[in-house]
Amino acid sequence: MAIFLSINTTITNIPELDVYLVGGAVRDQLLNRAVKDHDYLVVGASVDKMLSLGFNQVGKDFPVFLHPKTKQEYALARTERKQGQGYTGFSCYAEPDVTIEQDLLRRDLTVNAMAMTSEGKIIDPYHGQQDLENRVLRHVSDAFIEDPLRVLRVARFAARYHRYGFTIASETLALMTKISESGELLTLSAERVWQEMQRTLAEDTDSENELEQASPEIFFQILHQCQALKALWPELDALWNVPNPAQWHPEICSGVHTMMVLQQAVLLTKNHDNKTAIRFAALCHDLGKGLTASEHWPSHRGHEKAGLPLVEKIAKQLKVPTHYKQLALKVCEHHLHCHKAFQLKPSTILKIFDQLDVWRKPQEFEDFLIACKSDFLGRLGFEDRPYPQEQFLKEAMLAACQVNAKTFVEQGLTGIAIKEAMAKARLNAIERVKKEVQID
Repeated sequence: MAIFLSINTTITNIPELDVYLVGGAVRDQLLNRAVKDHDYLVVGASVDKMLSLGFNQVGKDFPVFLHPKTKQEYALARTERKQGQGYTGFSCYAEPDVTIEQDLLRRDLTVNAMAMTSEGKIIDPYHGQQDLENRVLRHVSDAFIEDPLRVLRVARFAARYHRYGFTIASETLALMTKISESGELLTLSAERVWQEMQRTLAEDTDSENELEQASPEIFFQILHQCQALKALWPELDALWNVPNPAQWHPEICSGVHTMMVLQQAVLLTKNHDNKTAIRFAALCHDLGKGLTASEHWPSHRGHEKAGLPLVEKIAKQLKVPTHYKQLALKVCEHHLHCHKAFQLKPSTILKIFDQLDVWRKPQEFEDFLIACKSDFLGRLGFEDRPYPQEQFLKEAMLAACQVNAKTFVEQGLTGIAIKEAMAKARLNAIERVKKEVQID
């Protein structure tokens, strides 16, 4: 099926080549969504032909070339055959006789299996436009099951396009579950798994409409639903059906709560420089609850420290950036202290400030407060409740940070005496702020 549409294309006219815009660029243009990446497909050409036209070959597994002037990527049409495990276990055939329909057939979803000519003509042999209209993410062919990475990609697309009303076709979700249960997900490299998670956590919209917020929680919900999370991050998956006290968690389920916390973290960190780390910390904050023996439910005494090894484990397993891990560890251990800030003694607050190293990392402390606020608001019926703890701790930290060693050096103090004097001055500063704060 081919339909002509009036769509702005960016295909460079190369008379010697049959070139198409393909994949996500076509999908997003049809959705009137900003296009960030443009992928070009060349049909009927050979490696030698591309090289003769000045293109530079960069692909190792299959022929991909850089345009001699624009440096954009152009790939030869190809077919693939499964030969081994994992998403790299494919052989590639990229000769001039490969048709555009054959190339599109190997793609993951129908909405990604469309092409566009320079005149705006849509090539759509697998009914991607119909699925776009119906807001369905559907696999193109049964070859979908050959690539375990597609489980993560489809979950990411489901999260990205959730605000548009997209859902995953039941037959596609069934294939994702089959892949997850096969053990093939374990063939994926840690870097590849983390890349998909990180891209999802980093997602924001260009819209100011709160109804169009990014939805990374959908990514993890889908992975949980199709058994992929159990394989890739069992400690997070284990939180589903672990109950919390209804007084503080009307949503009850720890897994549902964690997804609500992630939602709040997205709302609080749009365009934030460190948003991805804060959102990762939101995911990790309650991992320790999965270790609570069922006879102790719904209480989770000591879950904060119990969760620390689990944060370390997933960070090592997925090779998570160190500053993400450090923030997640601090939120995991101290989020309840943040909630109970008004009940803490000034000396306890000072001790926590030391442990959080607010003196050298004030920006990380700001991120810590955002993650803790996300935890407090990420509960059924709590979404609009005030969280004065954030402002109180911020003011206490700023007041304590005003204490300067120079003052005590000028008084003639040295060594340990300076450290003790600074600690006392910081404690006094925290006490003054606490007296000034009106607690409802």
